[in-house]
Amino acid sequence: MEKERVRCLIIGSGPAGFTAAIYAARAELNPVLYEGLQPGGQLTTTTEVENFPGYPDGIMGPDMMEDLRRQALRFGTDIRQGLATGVDFSGTPHKVFINNDIEIQADTVIIATGSSANYLGLEDEKKYAGMGVSACATCDGFFYRRKIVAVVGGGDTACEEAVYLAGLASQVYLIVRKPYLRASKIMQERVMEHEKIKVLFEHNAVGLYGENGVEGVHLVRRIGEPDEYRYDLAIDGFFLAIGHTPNSDIFKPYVETNDIGYIITPGHFTRTNVPGVFAAGDVADPYFRQAITSAGSGCRAAMEAERYLSEHRL
Repeated sequence: MEKERVRCLIIGSGPAGFTAAIYAARAELNPVLYEGLQPGGQLTTTTEVENFPGYPDGIMGPDMMEDLRRQALRFGTDIRQGLATGVDFSGTPHKVFINNDIEIQADTVIIATGSSANYLGLEDEKKYAGMGVSACATCDGFFYRRKIVAVVGGGDTACEEAVYLAGLASQVYLIVRKPYLRASKIMQERVMEHEKIKVLFEHNAVGLYGENGVEGVHLVRRIGEPDEYRYDLAIDGFFLAIGHTPNSDIFKPYVETNDIGYIITPGHFTRTNVPGVFAAGDVADPYFRQAITSAGSGCRAAMEAERYLSEHRL
């Protein structure tokens, strides 16, 4: 197996990874960054980004990620294609295995592998990705002002997103599989009392339709029951709010995570329980999951990595 020693290894190429690379490169840490399965991260599947500072007229997600990539390259980041397939953090230097055939020995590791939105598994979700299907109301809700949208889910996240969207859209449908909401009592009250939100209990979304984007959703009420009823509901946007899965599986034998899988970091820091290993972006953020917050945590991770290397004279 090919082996290589580096001072700073960054795993992931979203806003957190590239921002960490920019700061690490400027600090002369000679960072090596592996892009992973989805170079550029989730933003490469997003259309227009309007809430990232510095782009007053907005920018397409892939274009913004290319800007960050070029900036990281400008300062000397070694950006490579490859997927981290395993790690060994039992000692130092830390070992990260790329594509099962390269062993990177790193003095510091910044984990910026992000999280993946949970989907229903419908083919139409892929078909209309970026054309009416979204997993982030805060990111894309602005495009549905005075339009009709549906949110899928029955927990706190779904209720929060429904309320958020109700401040923009003309009508919000909350599609809930169960005959009840799983959200906290206060969130249930906000949803049930909101004049723009209609909760569709015991409903399953089984498909979407539309010519050049989402125009409606195929619904089944009380699926599998004697009184099952199928119908179509006209909507302009379809929002998934059934959770995210952090991309942290390969790190779990060594790095502490919560019960969902988000890497645990203390307070405002990005350090993990493993000295010299840091986590930035959505893989360690169950709350905000925004490009700007990910970028900020990438900055902090690089600064912490630099201080770690300095303190240990590495």
